[in-house]
Amino acid sequence: MKWTLTTAACFTFGVLALAQGGAGRTASPAGSSATQILGKYVNQPNSDERVYQAGKWIEITYGRPIKRGRDLWGSGATYGKLLNDSAPVWRAGANQTTRLKTEVPLVINGKTVPAGDYDVLIELKPNAWTFILSSMPFQTSYDANNKTALWGAFNYTPDKDVVRAPMMLATLPVAIDQLTWDFADMSDTGGKLAIMWDKMLATVAFTVGP
Repeated sequence: MKWTLTTAACFTFGVLALAQGGAGRTASPAGSSATQILGKYVNQPNSDERVYQAGKWIEITYGRPIKRGRDLWGSGATYGKLLNDSAPVWRAGANQTTRLKTEVPLVINGKTVPAGDYDVLIELKPNAWTFILSSMPFQTSYDANNKTALWGAFNYTPDKDVVRAPMMLATLPVAIDQLTWDFADMSDTGGKLAIMWDKMLATVAFTVGP
C-alpha cells in the first residue's frame, strides 16, 4: 500500500555496532518513543495546575542506526537485503529486537492484540511492507547457541506471529539520518505507529481495543 510514509532500519550484531561506534560511543544508540492515552487532566486543589491522571502507556524501544551514506533499501532482487543482514525479516532498528509494550489492548488489521510486550519486525518487499508483532522470546545479549530466541530478527519464525498488517508507505520531503520510531495522529481512540529513515516513512494504524 503506497502513501507518504515509510521506514527502515537495522544494523548488525551488538559487537559490530560497538566496534563501529568508536571513541566509546555505540554506532546505534538505544532509543524509545512513548505515548499516553485514556487519561484526563484534573484540576489540583488550591492551585491552577492541571495534572494528567490515569493514562495508559504505549512504548516502543529500539536501536537507532544512522544511514552513514549507505543505500539502505536496494532494488529488485537486492531489496531489503542490507537491512535484513541474512535474517528472514527486518528488526526495524538495530542490535536487540525492537519491542512494543502496551498497557491497553490494540486492534491492528482487525485483530485484537492483548496488553503486553511484543517483538516488532517488518517484512520488506518493494512497495509492500508488512508490520509484524511476535511473541517469540528475545535475547538481551547475543548468544550464538540460542536458536529459540530472537536477537534482532535472527532466529525469527512466523509461528509466533500475533498479528501481521500492511504498512502505508510514503516518501518524506527530507532524508532522516537516524532511524526513528514515533506515534502519529494520536487520540484516545487510536493512532499510528510510524517509522522513518532516509526518505521513507511507513505507518501502521491501530485503535484501542475493548
